[in-house]
Amino acid sequence: MVKEVFFFNELAYSTYPQDVASSLGYTVLQLPNTHFEPQKAHDFYHQYLEEHLHALDAGFDGIMLSEHHNSPHSMSPSSNLIASILAKNTKRGKIVLLGNILPVADSPLRLAEEIAMLDVISGGRIIAGFVRGGGVESLATNANPVHNRERYLEGHDLIIKTWTTPGPFRWEGKHFHYRVVNPWMLPMQKPHPPVWVPGLASPETIKWAAKHRYPYIALNTSLENTPSMWKIYNEVASDEGYETTQDNFGYLLRICVADTDEKAYREGKNFYWQLGKSFGLTPRHWYRPPGHVARAAWGSQLAIIRDTYGEAEYEQAQKIGQIITGSPETVIRKLKHLVDVVDPAWLILWAREGPMSHESANRCLELLGQEVIPAIKEYQACPVR
Repeated sequence: MVKEVFFFNELAYSTYPQDVASSLGYTVLQLPNTHFEPQKAHDFYHQYLEEHLHALDAGFDGIMLSEHHNSPHSMSPSSNLIASILAKNTKRGKIVLLGNILPVADSPLRLAEEIAMLDVISGGRIIAGFVRGGGVESLATNANPVHNRERYLEGHDLIIKTWTTPGPFRWEGKHFHYRVVNPWMLPMQKPHPPVWVPGLASPETIKWAAKHRYPYIALNTSLENTPSMWKIYNEVASDEGYETTQDNFGYLLRICVADTDEKAYREGKNFYWQLGKSFGLTPRHWYRPPGHVARAAWGSQLAIIRDTYGEAEYEQAQKIGQIITGSPETVIRKLKHLVDVVDPAWLILWAREGPMSHESANRCLELLGQEVIPAIKEYQACPVR
């Protein structure tokens, strides 16, 4: 049974000239920022923030936020800044950071302070997610992709120790060095805010999450492959001496609900607004530069990249469950099948994207909150994993 449902929006800047991107052959990293117009971004931010608040009013349990760089598909280079606005302007609902990109952060200690600050302001409503980030993030910040996982692991260990070990203490690691770790700002939740780990299909990341008993959030992975990911997690959990529950698993899904199937199908195409792609055009060597992915994981990653990042066209994405559209009745039926396959405790609905109108987005959130979410929370899954 799904326990909590969260709303997600990439905060797209959807008015850049697509003919320019088409002529260049990419929509990320080096698309000239001369095409960015601050006033348009101002309008987008306020519209999106209104929709976040509307989602909570409509019945969502919280908001999920992400971080990306050098791409119009996301105007969120810092999820913590958006979270700070929501922390002050909401009284209920969890704020999920999926999340801070540890390998490109020069100071994990500062991230520990920022997340603790958010937790205190929100009254203990923060869920901290740590991500490795895509290759574009490493290239955009001049971070060596070969050290990506090392910096991720050390950054995580430093943050957790900062939250749980009284200071002052010294930290001398391979990538980070501090003479004094003694932040005054500590999180409200003890021993620390919950940590979730999002990902596509990297066996290394799945195993690491399982060893730490962190919930693993599959990011729109195919319904065909996701059960095998859960199997990897379950095997590690068994080796670590514990049995998994639903609470160890979450799933993010692109979804669009409207009053009719036909309208939802048309609106769902907004997820493929960047030259017909969901995440735009990204040369493969930018998305996964040498050293970023372990050789053992590369084969499985190719299929995941194809399905999740837009190489599967809209019609195919509908067939393989990469996007769900329809009226509430249709969507409930489709989501029940997904829940049977994935059986997540935590469901994140990516329910707004691209050039979708503000009115259509709000209607989608209302239908989800009033009709779909209650039905899915009541549904008793027949798990197949």
